[in-house]
Amino acid sequence: MRRVILTPDLVVLAAGMVAAMHVGKLPPALPVLREALGLSLIQAGFLLSLVQLAGMSLGLLIGLAADNLGMRRSILCGLALLASVSALGGWAREASDLLWLRALEGCGFLLVALPAPGLIRRLVAPAQLNLRLGLWGCYMGSGTALALLCGPWVMASFGWQGWWWTLALLSLGMLLWVWRRVPADPPKAPAHAGADALAEWLGRLRLTLTARGPWLLALLFAAYASQWLTVIGFLPSIYAQAGIGTALAGALTALASAANVLGNLAAGLLLQRGLSARLLLGIGFLCMSLGTFGAFTPASAELPQLRYAAVLLFSAVGGLIPATLFAQAVRLAPSERSIATTVGWMQQWSALGQFCAPPLAGWLAVSVGGWHYTWLLTGGASLLGLLLVAQLPAARPARCSRPPACIPDRRPCGTRG
Repeated sequence: MRRVILTPDLVVLAAGMVAAMHVGKLPPALPVLREALGLSLIQAGFLLSLVQLAGMSLGLLIGLAADNLGMRRSILCGLALLASVSALGGWAREASDLLWLRALEGCGFLLVALPAPGLIRRLVAPAQLNLRLGLWGCYMGSGTALALLCGPWVMASFGWQGWWWTLALLSLGMLLWVWRRVPADPPKAPAHAGADALAEWLGRLRLTLTARGPWLLALLFAAYASQWLTVIGFLPSIYAQAGIGTALAGALTALASAANVLGNLAAGLLLQRGLSARLLLGIGFLCMSLGTFGAFTPASAELPQLRYAAVLLFSAVGGLIPATLFAQAVRLAPSERSIATTVGWMQQWSALGQFCAPPLAGWLAVSVGGWHYTWLLTGGASLLGLLLVAQLPAARPARCSRPPACIPDRRPCGTRG
């Protein structure tokens, strides 16, 4: 039987999925942890979102560091940190221990996720870039779905601690795979010393933060990610409150998360065929707002099948957004050396949205006695997204026969000399 060997860019995708599993490992464990540790709903929201603390405070700096450290080296360091912290988490006995370890997991996640789009750009031919970045956009939905699906089964046999240790071993295995299959980073230029190195970092930081594109992408990612983590993260708890078993609740949430993959794949294909990024983003935000209204409005309270279909719409069509934003990040980064920095800035705002939205949704549910006003919170984020989409630059030609070196130039492809 012929052995299937994944190409290096797909190994990078697999590494991103494993990192995303650490973000997604908590939702199926929340009902168990709430019972074991006595967490309130608001505390559970903070535990759910605390993995975003590193991204919220350090995303830009870790992006700068990844640009300097090297893309492959950054991913290896991130996987090593995730393996170590998850192994320690299995020994935690207090909620406070899990909280600070969760923040460290956020650092490991960023070290894997931020350099990946730039590394994929280096590994694939320009003609395949949109498609491969569309695949990369699936990493969060795929990894979260795997965690939601596998978590209840592992915990049923080994407890939540066994679930943490399983992911530690998986991260260690992924580290070895990346080390063997992904080409080493190219030799670095001689390092600047002291003030010169600081000036180079500050110059790259200033270049990123004074460009319009990274700001638009960052705010769009925040508007998307805040909604997605809030809805998907609380679904197992919502289903548990409705009397649905842990395994079935995990499976239903995993399917909703996996639906996000379809949107990401569709975005890569549609961008490859020349559809406008603004059109795809607009459709994504519109359907997310419609999906959460259908899922949480009291009018659908007696129609569980309709509510679940609305959740699938929310996740699947919303999946158009991350893949499109990653593709735009490669193009709207002000220079080739600032791609990871731009993605880091996107991640920082995404993390801010994901850090604030789940506790706010939990507080709103406690205040009004249910989840029926959640759609107002997510609908506001979608409205912000639609307003930002209108500010994006006009669509560029879908295909470019020029080499990758032309991409950092922000002029339309047809005008590059």
